[in-house]
Parts: sequence; structure tokens; C-alpha cells
Amino acid sequence: MDTKLIVGIIVAAVVILAIIVAVVSIRRYHEQRSSGESPRPTVDAQANPDAPGGRSVQDGVTNPRLEPVSAQVLDPIVAAEPTPQIDGTGEIATRMADAERKPESSTSRLLRLRSRLAKSANPFGKALFNILTKDALTEADWEEVEDILLMADVGAEASAQLIEELRSDARVTGQRDPSAIRELLRSKLLALLDIDKDRALRASRADAPKPSVIMMVGVNGTGKTTTAGKLARLFVAESKTVVMGAADTFRAAAADQLETWGNKVSVPVVRSDRDGADPASVAFEAANRAVEDHADVLIIDTAGRLQNKANLMDELGKIRRVTEKTVTVDEVLLVLDATTGQNGMAQAKVFAQAIGITGIVLSKMDGSAKGGIVISVQKELGVPVKLVGLGEGPDDLAPFDAEAFVDGILAQG
Repeated sequence: MDTKLIVGIIVAAVVILAIIVAVVSIRRYHEQRSSGESPRPTVDAQANPDAPGGRSVQDGVTNPRLEPVSAQVLDPIVAAEPTPQIDGTGEIATRMADAERKPESSTSRLLRLRSRLAKSANPFGKALFNILTKDALTEADWEEVEDILLMADVGAEASAQLIEELRSDARVTGQRDPSAIRELLRSKLLALLDIDKDRALRASRADAPKPSVIMMVGVNGTGKTTTAGKLARLFVAESKTVVMGAADTFRAAAADQLETWGNKVSVPVVRSDRDGADPASVAFEAANRAVEDHADVLIIDTAGRLQNKANLMDELGKIRRVTEKTVTVDEVLLVLDATTGQNGMAQAKVFAQAIGITGIVLSKMDGSAKGGIVISVQKELGVPVKLVGLGEGPDDLAPFDAEAFVDGILAQG
């Protein structure tokens, strides 16, 4: 066979094969377009597929087939995505649940307070009953009772008073009935807590002024800002309108933290747009906003940098004076970390002497705290415990109830 003929046949075959490949590629392209599937671009082996826009490393020319998908194409894809399911474990699910859930009522919170105290490991339970129900109590027994009370953060003065009253009460001698001993202890503890003391927040009373102003004070780290947010939520549960002022302008995250709480319950937060702004000016603006909005309550969060004690107390005094140019400050609540026990008492006394406080909020009373701190802080400062924090949840702040508290800590007996 002629060589030229053979070469012609081979060239023809190659051309035909190339035409077939081209036809198949074009057909596949149109099938993908008709089915809505994006065609796969062909990239040269020397091109960098990770480069923006499919840019070739060799020549820097953008491959037109690698253009971004248009918004019109993306919209139906996004719309078709399933709604995330709330499973109670993820951050998004928690945030959505918080936003949708109505704040818990005060009555329900008190029931949880009693339940949590009953389940916590407290030293008022079996240890005391085992001693007090003996046939005859020795000096060693009474010393052990005192040790138990001190370890429970009841405080030296309150412990001595309780022991003196128990020793002089004829019902203790030879009494082996646990229920009788429990009732005796209950009455003594309630007397120490002063059950008749008024613990109501001024803002919760029917005759409260509008706005009723609450200043939150305390050392940084006690949960003051968190407590302010939870308190706002508690008032929202009582169908009250609230404004919050972020006057802790020296802690970078304080205003953001307070604003997060405000967003959860649709409470406006007045804040400065820069760190280190004058706290008193923020409080003044917040007071004016509360008056303009006819709010029921104004809550002012403040700094707690105790290392600059003199400056801090001057600052708190200025915040109060400036605020009272517009509205009267009805309440100054000291937030105290219950887990610090007697170590926090010195800090509490500084605030009580410098600014004057009307009530105490014990945060972190969630089982790790020793319940006796309620007795000692009230006796030392001469003002009532008005609120207790029960945990990390948004509704874990409850009005303090002396009977529920005592019944809770004696439940193990």
C-alpha cells in the first residue's frame, strides 16, 4: 500500500476522533446546563486552581469559566437549606431558646432555690443532727458544733450566739428526736436571719417611683454585670419596663456583656462608644433615657476596681450625685460572690462604709457556696440579703426568702 495513502488514513482517523470528542464534550456541556448543574471548568495543569478567579500562574489570565456564581443562583440554594434543629446543646440553639423563652416568674425561682439548697452538700445537715441528738453533750461536742458552723461561713459572732442559745435551751439536753432538734435549729436560724426584715426591692413595690433607680456595686469578678442583666430579666418577668446604664467603662467587655443581656429581653442599654469614658456621664445619659422612656426601672452597672479603692469610691459617689440631678437613686445593691465566704467580707465592708448599701445580692449560690455566708454578711453589714444567684442560667436569680433558705439547708437532716 502506498505510504501516502496510509498517512492520509491515519490523519483522517485522528480528525474524526477529534470531532467525536468535541461533539461529546459539547453534548455533555448542554446536558449539564439544562439540568442546572454547573459545568466543571477545565484548568491547565500549569494553572493554580487555588488562585482567586482561577488565575494561571503562567500568564496571570483569568479563566472566564471560573467566574463566581451570581446571587440569583445562590438565593434559591440558600432558601432551600433546612432550618437548623434546636437540640439544646449548641450555642445557636441555646441563644434561640433564650430569646424565645419567657423569663421565669419569681414564685417559680423560689421553688428552685429551695430545691437546689436541699440537694447541695451543706454542713448544716447530718453533722449537726448527729451531735445534737446525743444523750449528753460534752464540751468536745459543742466545740465540734462550733467548728461546723465556722466551716459553713456562719461567722464567729453568729456562731457564738447560736451555740449560746442552743446550750441554754433545755430542749437540747437529752433530746434525741431529730424532728424536734430540726425545728429548734430552724427557729434559731430564722431568728438570726431576722425573718421580719423587709427584703423587697423598692422597684417591685406598688408605690415605687418611676423610674426606680438601682446602682449595682461590687468587686470585679463577683458577677456584678451578669447579675445586673439577670435582674433586668427578673423585672421583665414582672411586666416592668427597664433601661440599663453601662457605667463600668474601664472594663472593655462590660458594656458588650450588658448589651448582650439587654438584647435577650429587649431592654435598651445606654453606653459610651469608647473605653475609659466618664462613668458618671453614662449614668446621667441613662437617667435621662429612663425618664424619656417612662421606664419603671433604671439599673446602673458600675466598676469594681478595688485596687484603686479611694478612686473607685470617689467615682461611685460621683455617679450617684450626677444621677440624682435627674432621678433619685432608690437602691444600692452590693453583689458579693458567695463562694469567697469570709474572705469577701472585708471587700463588702469597704463598699458599705463608702457608698452606703441598701441590700446584698449573693451570687454563685449554686451548691459550691457555704450557706452560712447569708447569716454572717447580714449580721456584719446590717442590711438584708435581697437576692441570690442560683447558677449560670438567665433565670438563675431569685428574691431571697429566709424560710425557703433555712428549710433548704436543713433538708438533709
